[in-house]
Amino acid sequence: MIGEQLVANTDALVARAVLRDIRHTPQKARRIVDLVRGMRADEALNVLKFAPQAAGADVYSLLNSAIANAKQQNPAIRDASELWVVEALVDEGRTMKRFRPRAQGRGFRILKRSSHISVVVSDTKATSKSLSRTSTKAQTRNPKRSEKSPLAATQVVADKSPLSPTAVQQPEVKATTAKTTAKKTAKKTAAKGASN
Repeated sequence: MIGEQLVANTDALVARAVLRDIRHTPQKARRIVDLVRGMRADEALNVLKFAPQAAGADVYSLLNSAIANAKQQNPAIRDASELWVVEALVDEGRTMKRFRPRAQGRGFRILKRSSHISVVVSDTKATSKSLSRTSTKAQTRNPKRSEKSPLAATQVVADKSPLSPTAVQQPEVKATTAKTTAKKTAKKTAAKGASN
C-alpha cells in the first residue's frame, strides 16, 4: 500500500524506519529532513554526517536503519547507492510542560517539544507527484505557515477604474485654505510663547 502511494512502480521495494518522541522540536528537525528528501541514500548519509545541526545525528542513524530494513527485505541490494529517500516526514510528538518562576510570583511555562521522524527508502526514484505530495503535506500540517507562504499572499487585484462596481470610492479630502493654515500656525506660536 505504501509503495503504491510513493512510487510509480508497485513492484518497487519500500522500507521505512520511524523514530518516535525524539527530543528535537519539529521545526528544527524539518530543516534537516528537508535537506535529504528525494536524494540518493548514500548522498543523504554524507549530507547528514556533516550537518552541523543536532538533529542531523539522529536522522543519520534513522536513515541507516531504513537502509538496513531495505537490505533485510531484499538481499540483492548491496549498498545505499541503490536506494532513494522517497519520503521523509517530521510530525509533532508529545510536549512536556514545565514551569519556571519569574518576577512578582508569576510562573512562566516552558514547552519541551518532541517529534516523530519517519524515513522511507525505495529502490526506484520517487515520481514528481509523490515529492510534491510531501511538500504540500508540510504546508497543510501548519496552517499558520501556509498563510504566510508567497502563494497565499498573491491576490487578484480588482480593477480600479471608476466604472468598475468593485472599485472602492475613496472619501475626498478637503483642501486646506491659506486661512486655516495661518490660524493653525498662529495657535502654535501662541502656545509656544505662553509656555516660555
